[in-house]
Order: sequence, then C-alpha cells, then structure tokens
Amino acid sequence: MTPIELKQWRANNGYSQVKLAEALSVIPITVSRWERGVREIPKFLHLALKYLELKGGEQ
Repeated sequence: MTPIELKQWRANNGYSQVKLAEALSVIPITVSRWERGVREIPKFLHLALKYLELKGGEQ
C-alpha cells in the first residue's frame, strides 16, 4: 500500500486521521507520517483496513 492509496482509502471510508488512528490503536501522527511517506506503512495494514471495511466504517 502506498501513502496515496492509504489517504484515498481513508477518504473513501469516512475516516479522519484521528479516527483511523484510534481504530488502529496508534497515535494520529503515525497516520500522518504514513500518508506523507515519512514512515513505512506496515505490510499488514491492508488486513486491518479490510477488517474496518467489514465492520462497517466510521459511522
């Protein structure tokens, strides 16, 4: 997953950086760093995002 794909996923699923960070149990700056390419996105993140999709999103 690329930083752009993560940002698009977040926007498409209605998550702010803060809400996504809460859902993933990380601090918000981590999501920001992933999206800016400052920090490498964990290989397993796509699995966590798929789970959040199945769970029904941030509503």
